[in-house]
Amino acid sequence: MQIILLEKVTNLGNLGDVVRVKDGFARNFLIPQRKARRATEAAIADFAARRAELEKLAAEKLAAAEVVGAKLKDLVLEINQKAGVDGRLFGSVTNHDIADALKAKGFTIEKASIRLPTGPLKMVGDHPVAVAVHTDVVADITIRVVGEQA
Repeated sequence: MQIILLEKVTNLGNLGDVVRVKDGFARNFLIPQRKARRATEAAIADFAARRAELEKLAAEKLAAAEVVGAKLKDLVLEINQKAGVDGRLFGSVTNHDIADALKAKGFTIEKASIRLPTGPLKMVGDHPVAVAVHTDVVADITIRVVGEQA
């Protein structure tokens, strides 16, 4: 399906690009999230008329994301989990747990934006984690998993 992007999408394109994607990706994700529209003649003409407005909105989102990224940079977030004597956790720390801990600190971050390079955290200690606040803004934080004896 041919679509026109209404904002920058990672690994797909920038604002205003007309790209071909699989039908399901467009119908189930891009169009409902208002990240894209079908690339019909009317939609392309409408986009051309609204391009300046959309670019302004994209610049405002980027500026807000840079502010949040600067606050998140080098943040050390402490999460308590039950652990055994050898340092292995009973369960794991997932991106959902990290999003909840960030929310408690006052940051509204979606769990899909938290990138765990090696999967869920299963050991006590410090772990580097990337938080994608925006497609162009990625903040590196440290998750300190503290073990509670069961």
